[in-house]
Amino acid sequence: MEIKLKKQMEDLQREVVLKSVDLDDDIDDFEVDIGAYDGYDKLITISPRCVRCDLCVEECPVDAISPSSAVKKSRVENNCVKCEICAQTCPVSCIYVMETKSAINKESDDGDVEYSLKEVKVPHRVLRMKDINIDRTKCDDCGDCVKFCPTKAITIKEKSIIEAADDTSYPYLEDKEYPYIDKELCVGCGSCVNLCNTDAITLDRTLGPVIVTKSLCIDQDACVQCYLCEESCPVDAIRLDGDEVVLDDDKCIRCNVCSSKCPVNALSLKDLEKSESSEELKDLEKSEDLENNTDSETN
Repeated sequence: MEIKLKKQMEDLQREVVLKSVDLDDDIDDFEVDIGAYDGYDKLITISPRCVRCDLCVEECPVDAISPSSAVKKSRVENNCVKCEICAQTCPVSCIYVMETKSAINKESDDGDVEYSLKEVKVPHRVLRMKDINIDRTKCDDCGDCVKFCPTKAITIKEKSIIEAADDTSYPYLEDKEYPYIDKELCVGCGSCVNLCNTDAITLDRTLGPVIVTKSLCIDQDACVQCYLCEESCPVDAIRLDGDEVVLDDDKCIRCNVCSSKCPVNALSLKDLEKSESSEELKDLEKSEDLENNTDSETN
């Protein structure tokens, strides 16, 4: 998805004037000529399709996502460092990473400023349900688990139907309807667990590691030992050891905070080749399959 917008240059110039002078002054006395204009930013937003699993909240390394509830979705806060881990983690792909670009169209007669908004495709981490169970004696019949389950794995069924499906008798349950979980449909997102007010649902799942799509390049010769990278890193992944910049690759979340602060461009975040990211993803999936097969043999 890509959206493009235009703004007349004279409108942009007027906005710059309004933001640059006091309101008491006569703005007609001020003029501004914008000869070059080029901007780039990244936006991360959560769509209304949020299923309230709060996986993004749990996995955010800087606590930049507010928890959800039955009446409100999660929200990305202002302290987001745009590492994209939340988008990789979301089990229903409702977190969007958007690139925004703005530049003067030099081919236009009026020199319009063009704005573009483009979705960035983000790889997804492995998420697999191992086991899920519900203690129906704790259930308070709120219905939130049924409402937000993204695969409709949870439905309401009569006690007799549940007993037939499980091939088990539940004499301690009343003769009424209860939630039933189809384990074949469950993806392990944890929405039901997060929403349940009585802790009636337990979930065992596998969540794979974050997929690395970028690499932080360090120019040791350009570094001026100013310590800005070390002081600004939100996860303490980079430090100065003598006259050398040392990166903890396992801690680094590829958020671009350090490289944006570096005054001499000694740090730069580069995209890995697609083939490298694809191979890493395949290796992760193979390791997960091996782990699952080992668990099955053990059981």
